[in-house]
Amino acid sequence: MTRAALFAVVARRYAGCGMGASRYVSAKLRHDPVHHDVLDIAESSGFGDVLDIGCGRGQMGVALLEARFARSVLGLDRSATHLDQARRAAEGLAFTTRIQDFALDAELPSADTVLIVDVLYQLAPAAQIALLRSAALAARRLVLLRTLDPERGVRSTITVAFERAARRISPHSGTHVSPLPIDCLGDILRQAGFAVSTTPCWRGTPTANVLLTARLRAQPAAA
Repeated sequence: MTRAALFAVVARRYAGCGMGASRYVSAKLRHDPVHHDVLDIAESSGFGDVLDIGCGRGQMGVALLEARFARSVLGLDRSATHLDQARRAAEGLAFTTRIQDFALDAELPSADTVLIVDVLYQLAPAAQIALLRSAALAARRLVLLRTLDPERGVRSTITVAFERAARRISPHSGTHVSPLPIDCLGDILRQAGFAVSTTPCWRGTPTANVLLTARLRAQPAAA
């Protein structure tokens, strides 16, 4: 299945979730490069059981399951409305949800792959660190983190301004726009035993979003 065909299949699943949800998901799939980047990685290695932290309406998890790049997805989010839409869209797929406010509760269940897309910088710095450490403990193989890089010059200025504007119009956005340095986030993952690489995740957009790919290093065999 081509990527365009996959996105069309996923978007159709949201037809019964309301016009707003359907349009949002369709636009996100077409224009937000994180979906392409995550699916590219999943296509090459498979994700197994996935924990999607801050899953929103769940289109990433639905796409992974439709493409058979994941065995199951557990989506966590603080918005009951978005989780309800995710469940409706994922009917018949191995997709479950749980409501959770990451600013208050950083405890996570284990999974092969942990996704954290556009979540960390919406938390206070201490909560970001706690959640990322918990994600590193939860992941059996891989952590994929998309976040805002505060050190990309004009790109960072534009992205922070956009995020702050979004908080004035979206009831589901947090109060923080507090991106930590990418080196700080990478160090947390490396200290937990992951090999970390960082790549741009903006594909023609003016954002300062980057994708950290953290793969758990093989542990030495016991003597």
